[in-house]
This record gives sequence, C-alpha cells and structure tokens, in this order.
Amino acid sequence: MRTEFQQKALLAGVFFLQAQAIALWFVPFSGVLKSHGLGFLTPWAFAASGVAAFISPMVTGSLADRHLSATLLLRYLALGMATMLSFTFWGIQAGWHPGIILALIQLLQFVSAPTWGVTSMLVMAQLPNPSRQFGGLRVWGTYGWMLAGPVISWVLHADGSTTTGFISVVAWLGVAVFTFFLPKRPPEAARIPVQFKNLLGLETFSLLKDPQHRALFLTAGLFSIPLAAFYPYTPLHLQDLGLEDVSAFMSLGQITEVLAMYALAPLLVRCRLRTLFICAIGLGIARYGLFAMDAKWPVLAGVILHGVCFTLFFIPAQIYIEHRIPKELRFRAQALMTLLVSGFGNLFGYLGCGALKAWCTSGTQTQWPLYWGTLGCALVGVAVYFKAAYRGGPAGAGELEQPAVKV
Repeated sequence: MRTEFQQKALLAGVFFLQAQAIALWFVPFSGVLKSHGLGFLTPWAFAASGVAAFISPMVTGSLADRHLSATLLLRYLALGMATMLSFTFWGIQAGWHPGIILALIQLLQFVSAPTWGVTSMLVMAQLPNPSRQFGGLRVWGTYGWMLAGPVISWVLHADGSTTTGFISVVAWLGVAVFTFFLPKRPPEAARIPVQFKNLLGLETFSLLKDPQHRALFLTAGLFSIPLAAFYPYTPLHLQDLGLEDVSAFMSLGQITEVLAMYALAPLLVRCRLRTLFICAIGLGIARYGLFAMDAKWPVLAGVILHGVCFTLFFIPAQIYIEHRIPKELRFRAQALMTLLVSGFGNLFGYLGCGALKAWCTSGTQTQWPLYWGTLGCALVGVAVYFKAAYRGGPAGAGELEQPAVKV
C-alpha cells in the first residue's frame, strides 16, 4: 500500500511529465514551421487541434467512463503521441510536401486532443476534496511547462529546430512508462451496453439543457476563440520587438500560474466560481490591452498575466464539472468542455486569428496594436455574455460527493 504522500507524488508527477512533454513541441512550434519555410501553414496547423477536438475527446471520454481504465487510456495516448511526433517532425526536417505535413499534424492532434482532460479527471477521481487538493497537484504541470522553455532556449538552443519535437517524443515515452505506477481507475458506467450514440458520447450534449451548464460551457468555447492567438502569434510579436530566446520568455506566464494555483484553494473558499470566471476574462482583456501597446515591457507583462488568466478560468471550470456533473458523466463532460474549448474555440480561434493577422499585415509589417485591440474587444463581448447568462446556484440534489463550492 502506498502512503498518502506517495500517492500525491505520483499524481503530481504525471502532471509534471505530461505538461513538459506538450510544451517541448507546442510552444516553439510556430517558430519551427517558420524556420523550415512552412510559416504559411501556421493557422491551419494550429487549427488542426480544433478539428480533432470535435471527435477525439468525446470518444475517449466515453471509453474512460464506460469501457477502459483511464490509466490504460492515457498510456495508449502517450505512445500514440510519441509515434505521431516522430513522423511529423521527421517530415518537417526532411522537407516533405506541406500537404503531407499538415495531414501528419492533424493525426497528431487527434491523439493529443484528449490527453490533458483524461489526466485531469483521472487525478480528480483519486481526491476526496478536489476543490482544495487539485490546485496543489495541478501546479506541478505548470512547473513542467516552465522547465520546457528554458531547456529549449538555453540548454538545447533549439528555438525553431525540429530537435524540440524529438525531445518531446522522449518525454511522451516517459509518460507512458509512468502510467504503470499510477492508480487504476475502473470505468464508472461499465455496465451500460455499447451503442454508437454512447460510444461517441452524444448524450453528453443533454447537459447543455441546464442554463448554468450551458452558460459556462459556451463561455469557455467563446473565451477560447480570441485566446487562441496567444501561442501562435505572441512569439512572432516578441521577435518583431527584437527579443531572442522567445520560448524562455513565453514561460514567464507560468510564474504567475504557479502563484494562482497555490492561491486557488483559499480563493475557492472565499469567492464564488462566478467571480473567478469574471476575473479571468477581465485579465484576458487587460493582457491584450498590454499587447496592443506594442512595446517590449508591456508585452512581457501581458505574457506574465497568461498564467493567472488561464488558472482562474479553466481550473475552476474543471472543479465545476467535478462538483456539478453526475459521477457517471464526468469524463464525458470533460470531453464536452474539451470539444468546445479545443474544438469550437481553437478551430475558429486559430483560423479567425490567422485571418485577422493577415488582414493586419502589410508586407512583413504587422499592425500589432490593431490586431490585439480587436481581440481584446472580442473578449469584452464574452464578458458581457457570461455576466448576463451565468447566475450560479447550488448543485442539483444527489450530485455532490464532496463539500460544495460556491458557484
């Protein structure tokens, strides 16, 4: 039997390894495409995650709820990530046709889309009080992400290099090995017979009939549209401002993310989730306002705000799912959140933000104040919708197994 400390160390470890594995290839990816003459693929390459998120998380969420241990599912996904990253970055390095590269990126994203949701719900299922315990474990994912940027820029000197992808392959293999030490979580609804509708998790959309669920899930999707510009285009803006080692500078956001993670437990005791969601959207507006100033220090200050903005919205959203959604639907509810955020939000976000950048660019010069200012105005619209639509309230009878949080 493992002690409580050993159990928590394992759960923290899987967050650390997985976040690092993602960041090693994802953060510098736009630079890799640009340095290999594939910069024109950037909006389409990032939008591939949106296409994948319309299908992949719903299928894997249904599998995790009904048919397959989440730990085993994470192992298969990690091995799939290692395989697809190998092919994708090998193809980029070898100069394969852009169409083949884009197809490989799409396959990679089909595997990648459900990984974080599966891990988050696997960890939450092991916690007696997720609202108090989850932030302290999830912060180790932030540490893993933080470490990836300096490793890329200062240790490997690999900004723009395919080396980042091959290092990520090794990290994903590490995640696969690590799953052998994780607790096994059996499916919650394994007795339900296999049906096509159930396999796709289509019944999960019935959650949107509840006006509070609908307001939160739709806000998450809308919020993600302008936020999708952050990772593809902030590094390019930093380069235009004369900064090098942009992967390391992009990790500055994780500093405040760490602080926000540790502050989350006391905030959840004192504040309603609605307040945290509104604060997160407000910080998103402030961040793009700083970006619109088009100067080195304001842009870096905006990067630093990323961690707080992310933490105060998406971590409470996961806690909302754990507290407000029936137990047998939680993996699929997480999959629905992924569909709306990484599917609807990222697909329209990456393509829309890419089109906006093209409209704001003349020759090689981008009008960054116009670009970020437009996205900031879009976030103001999201804030108005959420404030009008989401009221919060007590969870439905019989849905809570942990002490309630203020919603």
